[in-house]
Amino acid sequence: MQPSSHTLDRLGVEFDDAHLVANAGLLLPATLAQHLGLREVVEQHLDLGDAPGRANVGDKAMSLIHSMLAGGDSIDDTNVLRAGATQGVLGHAVLAPSTLGTFLRSFTGGHVRQLDAVGREMLRRAWEGDRGPGDRPLTIDMDSTICQVFGVLKQGVGFGYTKVRGYHPLLATRADTGEVLHSRLRGGSAYTARGAAGFLAETFSRVRHAGATGQLTLRADSGFYSKAVLAACRRAGVRFSVTARLDKAVQRAIAAIPEEAWVPIPYWSSSGTFGEDEQGQPVSGADVAEIPYTAFGKQGMRVRLIVRRVRPPPGSQLALFTEFRYHALVTDREARPWSWRRTTAVMPRWRLSSATSRKGPGWLICLRDDSPPTPPGWHFQPWPTTWPAGWWTSACPSSCPPAPPPVDCASACSPSLGDAPAPPGA
Repeated sequence: MQPSSHTLDRLGVEFDDAHLVANAGLLLPATLAQHLGLREVVEQHLDLGDAPGRANVGDKAMSLIHSMLAGGDSIDDTNVLRAGATQGVLGHAVLAPSTLGTFLRSFTGGHVRQLDAVGREMLRRAWEGDRGPGDRPLTIDMDSTICQVFGVLKQGVGFGYTKVRGYHPLLATRADTGEVLHSRLRGGSAYTARGAAGFLAETFSRVRHAGATGQLTLRADSGFYSKAVLAACRRAGVRFSVTARLDKAVQRAIAAIPEEAWVPIPYWSSSGTFGEDEQGQPVSGADVAEIPYTAFGKQGMRVRLIVRRVRPPPGSQLALFTEFRYHALVTDREARPWSWRRTTAVMPRWRLSSATSRKGPGWLICLRDDSPPTPPGWHFQPWPTTWPAGWWTSACPSSCPPAPPPVDCASACSPSLGDAPAPPGA
């Protein structure tokens, strides 16, 4: 194919014929790839040496990328890009499946690391100008996921804790946008935290190289609760908020928290579900407390242990066996836990799902000017958290008092969250 002399910006997409295929949407990622110079970056960084598939690596990589974006899950599916004049509008030559198979079989582990360098450079280009976080704080979510496969001869597949045959890759995503910052493929039998410390070091280096100069914060679940992960954060000067496993040491620490240290927080079951206290105030559906804690043994790491306890709904089976359910995390952030936004300790999951989660919504965002006020009857000031949409109009009777003045989101959710208002007695 002769090189295209035009840019993809000059092409439009119209569905005006019943016989058109449904892959015209590839023009959008193809245009982005052309602007970022993805094909040229692959040509620059990927060197297959004397391997049979060493020629035209940029065109071959772009063929595979566009095939996957069009829904392809095998090499033969790249044939859909060879229909009609498709390759004439994608900006690169579309190679035959047999050629792409030879290309992929030429890879070694070192060549995969060369593709990591491609991803590092592409992130830098994507964040050029003001498109990245710049000097603003950046929260990174790390998680693993299961990629199910069905072929028993695929290299590296295995069964993990989910009893599903597949791969178990690591992913690091940007919390506010869902961008994938880094990924690493692992075998299906890999346990959750395998290689996580090194993976994090690469992720932190990658985002710094891309221009993120503000404070970094890591969020992760209990699968990454390990000394190696937290030590990697501290070496890089990164704050962390990691869910703690409720092992015996954590349970003993929770049991040692005095009752007066628990602070009630707004929760979906806090509006009279559990009756009223001696002052006539509704009993909170959830409380939060914190204590200093040495994680991973006496010679371990000094952190803050933040604990949320939740009362099970009255009449539920869980209420027969326990008074509270506990959720704990360790952190070195300096803010008060009730002033955090989008943390893993304070708020239930309604919106903003994690890019690495397949189970739906994630944590909430900070208070906006149109957010509903604190529920009536609560004696503390509104906190910088967001309640579910429509809560105020559906749960508040007509006799409710006027909404209090909104919290200034710019000040309440600034990096210096330690100055945020705290409930009385905290």
